[in-house]
Amino acid sequence: MKIAQVAPLHESVPPRQYGGTERVVSYLTEELVRQGHEVTLFASGDSRTTARLVPLRERSLRTDSSVVDPMPHLIHQLDCVLEHAHAFDVIHFHTDYLAHLLPLRHLDVPHVTTLHGRLDLADYHPLLERFAGAPLVSISDDQRRPLAHLTTLNWRATVHNALPPDLYRLHESPGEYLAFIGRFSPEKRADRAIEIAVRSGLPLRIAAKLDRVDEPWFRDRVEPWLDHPLVEYVGEIDDAQKNAFLGNARALLFPVDWPEPFGLVMIEAMACGTPVIAFRRGAVPEVIRDGVNGYCVDDKDAAVKAVSAIGRIDRRRCRSDFEQRFSSRRMADDYLRCYQGLERPPRLQAA
Repeated sequence: MKIAQVAPLHESVPPRQYGGTERVVSYLTEELVRQGHEVTLFASGDSRTTARLVPLRERSLRTDSSVVDPMPHLIHQLDCVLEHAHAFDVIHFHTDYLAHLLPLRHLDVPHVTTLHGRLDLADYHPLLERFAGAPLVSISDDQRRPLAHLTTLNWRATVHNALPPDLYRLHESPGEYLAFIGRFSPEKRADRAIEIAVRSGLPLRIAAKLDRVDEPWFRDRVEPWLDHPLVEYVGEIDDAQKNAFLGNARALLFPVDWPEPFGLVMIEAMACGTPVIAFRRGAVPEVIRDGVNGYCVDDKDAAVKAVSAIGRIDRRRCRSDFEQRFSSRRMADDYLRCYQGLERPPRLQAA
């Protein structure tokens, strides 16, 4: 198949450090190429891929301090994709920027949009209802829940995110620390992770990025803890560093406080054989199987108890569960089945 993958421009594909959606786009793209498909990636010019790259700008938006308004760059990307649309058998959009749905009303090339972000924000609902015929993919079943009242949405599949099996290796003998990877934000709750670790008497190593919008929260809730003897902040890390960082941890703490659409770091930890202690929010129960790859908990007390029980998890079984459920080949096969069902899509009609 001739497949176009349209990535967000916010980060390179894959990101150098933090970034979920662009990382998944990279894993999918590379696996489709490996399987012999002709793939074109529309992304920033600092992306790395074995597919044909159409660079929409020299650098990703987050790494370019000269960018004030991202919208012109996103419009340029969409116009470039539409200009070349008839060269493809299918176009796969990964841009949470949903204005691309408007011109798709007039596009007769098969296309699908994966929604990678949270869908509980009411701002999205009128637009999605207006374009209810647009083929959509969710990354978890729970992600769809806030849209349950929009019964006309054209869901084609739920495709869980995945990783290449050889990206991380099994670490059978962990060190004596807990790990946290994410953003310093009210949703990811690094402050909860700190409290759980301190109450458990174990060191916590934090690898996280800080966005400007979250700086007040960080200064109030996290920064006062960074001098604690059990807390170590290591900054942002890349995939190579993540292998050792996660693999040598006794457990990953994932104490989220929002309807998590998926949580890629959970399966990154599983790939290393590292179990996950995660709060039961959003898609977490779709990823975490109690006693197999970690524990789902409902509060900090339960999380502390789970830390004390983490040695009961077989790290080899944790890795095996990852290989069976979250490999990039499975993800690509799921999307290929979806693409094949899009061969003769109707033009979108107004709701």
